[in-house]
Amino acid sequence: MKVKKIMALGMAAVMTMSLAACGGQTSSTGSTGSAGDTNSAGSTGGTEAKSEKTSVPYINDIKVGEDYQDLTASIKILTNRTDIVDTVYKGYADEFMKIYPNITVEYEAVTDYEESVRLRLTAGDWGDIMFIPTAVPKNELETYFLPLGEYPVLNDIYNFCDEKSFANLVYGIANGGTANGIAYNKRIWSDAGITDMPKTPDEFLEDLQLIKDNTEATPLYTNFADGWTMGAWDAYIDCAATGDNDFKNKMPHMSNPFSKGDDMTGPYAVYYVLYESVARGLVEDDPASTDWESSKGAINRGEIASMVLGSWCVEQFKQAGDNPDDIGYMPFPISVDGKQYAGSAGNYAFGINKDASEDNQIASLLYLKWLVEESSIYMDEGSIPALKSGEYPSVLEAFDGVTLLSNIAAPEGEEDLFDDVNNESEVGINNNDYPDCEILEAALYGTKSLDEIMDEWNAKWSAAQESLNVEVNQ
Repeated sequence: MKVKKIMALGMAAVMTMSLAACGGQTSSTGSTGSAGDTNSAGSTGGTEAKSEKTSVPYINDIKVGEDYQDLTASIKILTNRTDIVDTVYKGYADEFMKIYPNITVEYEAVTDYEESVRLRLTAGDWGDIMFIPTAVPKNELETYFLPLGEYPVLNDIYNFCDEKSFANLVYGIANGGTANGIAYNKRIWSDAGITDMPKTPDEFLEDLQLIKDNTEATPLYTNFADGWTMGAWDAYIDCAATGDNDFKNKMPHMSNPFSKGDDMTGPYAVYYVLYESVARGLVEDDPASTDWESSKGAINRGEIASMVLGSWCVEQFKQAGDNPDDIGYMPFPISVDGKQYAGSAGNYAFGINKDASEDNQIASLLYLKWLVEESSIYMDEGSIPALKSGEYPSVLEAFDGVTLLSNIAAPEGEEDLFDDVNNESEVGINNNDYPDCEILEAALYGTKSLDEIMDEWNAKWSAAQESLNVEVNQ
């Protein structure tokens, strides 16, 4: 099986390789190009920044199991994984403490993670390692987090460095990565009489109707009540919907990027799938009563046929019941000139508190390096490993003929432009769940058409461009 993967994790280069050889998802196996030297992380030289450092090393300069054997520290890690914090994550801590018995590692699980952690982040006294909240813009990373190393160095070692880099320094290392597709119950789709995976929005909607007509399963479960699960739809509007890994960088300069295209690609096509699924009654009866944790078992049992979430969810769904082999993963149903693409990005990234004590910072670096390089976390979670040299899970083996893309770095001087326009417009792509919830509610109650919503978003986008004096390409 051949699946082409194109990755540009902070680089402008494009590479292809076989997923069969890696065994799974999106990959970045090294890249070259003009953007990779400084552009994605900014133009400030890493050497100059490093001269201002204390004696705390960069993560690439330490050797786990050899360095700092006499260090005594107690570190706390914040996580959103309330389901496995006392089992799997505690197991990682216990394994590390066998190597460093004088370092105590404690996890704290946080519910409503994004909101709760953002409040604690500004207070400063939150612990030592956390998943960096998605709402923290790149130019504020240095305000809260310890630099882990210089971008050109770490980008050769780890995937997804560009996502948490600024001014040529890396502030976060991804807890693996995902490809963007749709999790589904293979048995239910087969029972509905579906033999071929959908490749367009309308084919997907037709398949959902077959599931509704021929099975007892909920065709598409939105997980509306949890909010963050609705925000997941935003991840599909660039690479997967356009086949262009530079689309996100172009959006701030685009006129009316949410308008409908004749070929049903782009952001409109993604939100069309969401809107029409709800409007046609192909989702749960009462979206306000959904529950994320119980939905895992429901899709495993076949009570739910499909969910739009990143590939990270597959292992959780497999482990949620007695039918792991029924869980599959398909590309998002959009085709660009007859070809399908899938976006790829890092999960939450680990960041270390810049205000922690020096001993705790070093202990945190040791644990982080061990966790991302030597533990089994990525195989356990079925995600793309942090290490570019790591093995990949098998979840994407069904993506035969699909090209996987990762957003390339913004041009120098425009590192924050997408965030600036996005925030100024209040459209809230990838940092606010409400816009996606608004689409669902409008479809559910018939208050607005999708075209009306997209026109409103275009107007907000245009106003933000004007306010920020952004050049618009007509």
